[in-house]
Amino acid sequence: MADPKLIYRCQQCGYASPKWMGRCPECQVWHSFSEELSIAGAGKTASKLAKITSARPLSLDEIQSDADVRFHTGMGEWDRVLGGGLTKGSLVLLAGDPGIGKSTLLLQALSRMAGEGAVLYVSAEESPQQLKSRAQRLGICSPALFIFSETSLEAVLDEMQKKPPLVVAVDSIQTMYTRMLDVAPGSISQVRECAQRLMRAGKEAGIGIFIVGHVTKEGAIAGPRTLEHLVDTVLYLEGDRTHTFRLLRAVKNRYGSTNEVGVFEMKENGLEEVPNPSGVLLAERPGNVSGSVVACSVEGTRPILVELQALVSATGWTQPRRTSMGVDTNRLSLLLAVLEKKLGFNFAQQDVFVNVAGGVRLVEPAADLALTVALMSSYLDKPLPQDLVVWGEVGLAGEVRGVGHSALRAAEASKLGFTAWLMPASNSERLSQEPDGRCIGVRSLQDVLQIVFEGKAGQSGSYSR
Repeated sequence: MADPKLIYRCQQCGYASPKWMGRCPECQVWHSFSEELSIAGAGKTASKLAKITSARPLSLDEIQSDADVRFHTGMGEWDRVLGGGLTKGSLVLLAGDPGIGKSTLLLQALSRMAGEGAVLYVSAEESPQQLKSRAQRLGICSPALFIFSETSLEAVLDEMQKKPPLVVAVDSIQTMYTRMLDVAPGSISQVRECAQRLMRAGKEAGIGIFIVGHVTKEGAIAGPRTLEHLVDTVLYLEGDRTHTFRLLRAVKNRYGSTNEVGVFEMKENGLEEVPNPSGVLLAERPGNVSGSVVACSVEGTRPILVELQALVSATGWTQPRRTSMGVDTNRLSLLLAVLEKKLGFNFAQQDVFVNVAGGVRLVEPAADLALTVALMSSYLDKPLPQDLVVWGEVGLAGEVRGVGHSALRAAEASKLGFTAWLMPASNSERLSQEPDGRCIGVRSLQDVLQIVFEGKAGQSGSYSR
C-alpha cells in the first residue's frame, strides 16, 4: 500500500485540496478545511473489502416486491410521516436542533417497536446509565430494547450480524467512525463512509435503520450534502424550544409523501401525539380582536387550522420594521406592496408584525389571503368574525387565485364549528357539495375589502352578498 499523504478537506461540501485554504472555492465557506490522511489506492482497498455477489440484470417482472413490508412505530403521527410505517431495509435520517427532542422521540418509538422484535439503540453520545434514567422518566420498560454504547462502526456491524435486530438506531452519525479511514469522527469522509456501510448492511439484511444527524447554525444538516441523497427518508423535527409543540416533517421520502407532518407536544413524560392539532392551536384564541384570523393550511393530506396574527402600528422611525414569525418575510413584503398599490393602504409609517400562534410555520401559498385579511383587519382596526376561516393565494395584480384541497379544508373547518369560509371564487364554484356553512368567494382584494369589512353587519359576523 502506498504511503499516506496529507490533504485538506472542506467540512461543509467535501472539496479536497493539497494545501490549506481560508475559503472553500466550491461552497464559499470560510475556515472549513481540516487535515486528513489520504492513502493512494484506498479506493482499490475498499473495493476489495466490498462483498462480491453474483448479481445479474433482472427483468422487472422477476423482481419480488417487498415495499409493503412495514414496521409500525406504534406512534400514529410518525407512521403518517413515514408513509405508513418504517419500510424494511430503509435508512431514515432524523435531524433537528439540539435539545428539540430527537433522542426522546426515537427512544419512545423504539420501545413500542420492540413489541414486534428485538431493536438495537446504538448510543454514541450517552452512556447506558443516562439512557436508563431517561427511560425511567418516560416510563419505558422493554426487555427487547437493547442499548449499545459504542462509536466504532465495525463493532456495530458485527453486533448486527451476530444477532440481527428488527430495527437499529444510531445516535448520532457524526460521532461514529470506521477504522478504514485515519481521520477524526465527524469529518466529511467518516460521516459519508459510515452512512454508506450502514445503508449497505441494512438493505442486505432487511433491517430498518434510523440515524440521527446534527444540524448547523444555519439549520441545515451537518456533514456532506450527499448524506441526504444517500438515505431513503429525511425527517426534520422542528419547533421552538420555548413552545411545547414539535412538528415532524418529511423533506424526502422514497416510500411516501414529502408533504406529511406529524404534531407532538412535549410533556414531562416525553413527546405525546396530538391527533387534533387544530383544536389545540386554537384553544387560546382571543375574541373580538383586530388582526386575528384563522387560516387553513394543508400539510400533505392533513388540514390544520392555525391562528395568524398581525399588528400594524404607527412608528416614528424613518425605516419601519417588518417582523414575521412563522411566515416568510419576503412574502410579507410582497403582500404589503400589493395592498399599497391596489387598495391604497399606506404602510410607509407603519410597523408590521406577523406571528403564527403555536410556533407553526406556514409555507403554503394558500396562507396569502389569510395574511392579507389579518393585515387589513389590523390596519382598519376592525375585528373579524369568530366563525371565519380563510384560505387562498394572492397574486401581484391583487387577484385571489384558487388553491387545492378546498373541500378538505371546508370539512375540517366545519368539524371545528366554523361556519363561514372565505376562499377564491374559483374554489367556491367548484365545490360539488357545499358543507354546512357559507362559502364566500372572492376574485380580488377589492372584493375582500367590500365583502368582509364594508359589508359586515353588526357583531354577528354575517355578510351582505
